[in-house]
Amino acid sequence: MVDPLTRREYYGLSAIMLLALGLRIWGLNAPLWYDEILTLETHISLPWDEMMQTYSMNHHYLFSLQAKLMTVLFGETAWAVRLPAMLFGLGSIATVCWLARDLAGRKVALVTALLLAISFHHIWFSQNARGYTELAFWSSLGMIFFLHGLRAPSLKIWLGYGLCLALAVATHLTGAFFFFAQGLVWLVLAVRALPSKGMKNPLIILPALGYLLGSALALAFYAPILASVFEVAANVAQTSSADVMQEYQNPLWTIIEAVRTGIGAMGPLVGVIALGVLALVGLGSRELWASDKGKLFTITVGLHIVLTMVLLSALGMRIWPRFFFVDIGFLMLLIVLGVQALTQMFASLIKRVPRSPLFAISVLAMVLVSGALAARNYTAPKQNFAGAYGLVQAERQNADRVYAIGVAATVFNGYYDANWTPIEDSSQFETAIAQPGPAYFIVAFPARYFRVIPQMDDLAEDGSLQLVKRFPGTLGDGAVLVLRRD
Repeated sequence: MVDPLTRREYYGLSAIMLLALGLRIWGLNAPLWYDEILTLETHISLPWDEMMQTYSMNHHYLFSLQAKLMTVLFGETAWAVRLPAMLFGLGSIATVCWLARDLAGRKVALVTALLLAISFHHIWFSQNARGYTELAFWSSLGMIFFLHGLRAPSLKIWLGYGLCLALAVATHLTGAFFFFAQGLVWLVLAVRALPSKGMKNPLIILPALGYLLGSALALAFYAPILASVFEVAANVAQTSSADVMQEYQNPLWTIIEAVRTGIGAMGPLVGVIALGVLALVGLGSRELWASDKGKLFTITVGLHIVLTMVLLSALGMRIWPRFFFVDIGFLMLLIVLGVQALTQMFASLIKRVPRSPLFAISVLAMVLVSGALAARNYTAPKQNFAGAYGLVQAERQNADRVYAIGVAATVFNGYYDANWTPIEDSSQFETAIAQPGPAYFIVAFPARYFRVIPQMDDLAEDGSLQLVKRFPGTLGDGAVLVLRRD
């Protein structure tokens, strides 16, 4: 579907993939964070026949089966359960490069692949024992099949598309949103094509077969837990409405948080940078709008983002930035095209400035900035439960009580077998603090739990609770605090 790689492209892409591999191996065995531990405890550690008995929004089923296989082969280590995510992360870079080459040419494709290789977010998710890089891989491959299948419909392409659909949805149900967005685009084209050849038109029949195959396979995969899927979906709005972190359901928060996690805490500048990124995406979209494939690509990406926000809002779900990770390669392509368009505009205004060197300088600047931002991946684990556990075990005396706040109790009493007293709410905290003698309070997700238990914040402010150590994490709100009351 795409011309073979030239020798220069082959060497360039090989170097990029080796760089990406090195950046993802480094730190792959760092301590697991909450979602990874929960997946390991509730699914991957179970026997094969017990892994698909109930549905959980937190669980990525196809990925967990793959991670289970890795633990059987290599042992239950952090790097083993993350290995599928790393491999699919590498695969998604190559797939996006393939797509970008077809849409925008060799140079833009290699630049896009390089920026993905050193992207903070892409490295982070490639070292995350979850299915997001797998979703990105199947979605990117599905985009290639979709665009080529609309231009030159064939049974082979659309059956491949159907497999991508099934495998994405098997990884996580939100994978259906991306293929649903493409389905809406196809329906519009199919309606337009009806007058020419009627229902016998290959543009109607073959995509329909692809969607039928994908939907049937996805339904068969979830058949053992289908009743549980509907039960969880029916109750998700109720749990979200009771969440103290109501901003998680705000699409604007999602955009700002996606930028903030990539560049770090920069105050009001985060919003300015977010607007700049959106402007570059708009410029890149305009560059692709001239071709039919480019137009379909940009419409699909935009529609998927809007549709995901609308559907999650309608279901009453939290709109996490990670639900849009499937778009990272597509958006990176549009950003590169936007920068290229910007350099061309600048060169046309200042006649003496040549276009190619200006774009090369811009690419170098993006690489340097992206590399500097990516370095934060290696400054701390995603969430350092291991450090907090080690500190408390080393420092506590026999008479010291230890309390784990909220979800921290699940981690420490399950994964670490700590047998620490759990605290879920203000009344339990009041009971604990009323007991005399020294005590430790371990807090994960402090932004959340200082809202859930406001008395804890008050005691920390007046010095009654002293911070022993703050263990930073690269996860948003990923710090783990060890507090002590003497």
